Amino acid sequence: ISYSLQILSPQDGSEVFKIDKNTGEIRLTGDLDFEDVSLYRLQVDATDKGAPPLSGHCKVVVEVLDVND
Repeated sequence: ISYSLQILSPQDGSEVFKIDKNTGEIRLTGDLDFEDVSLYRLQVDATDKGAPPLSGHCKVVVEVLDVND
């Protein structure tokens, strides 16, 4: 299975998350700041290597909490 990641919102969120194409593990590539963005919507797509290949997707919602207030 091969995984890919799409950032649904916000548009400039593509620099914040990355996905491991083999395991599907999502990681941060930068810091999250509640004052900038409080909610990210991501879509994870999974595709197998069958003939024909089958695919599925799910939505991941990341809510950023303001812990210093």
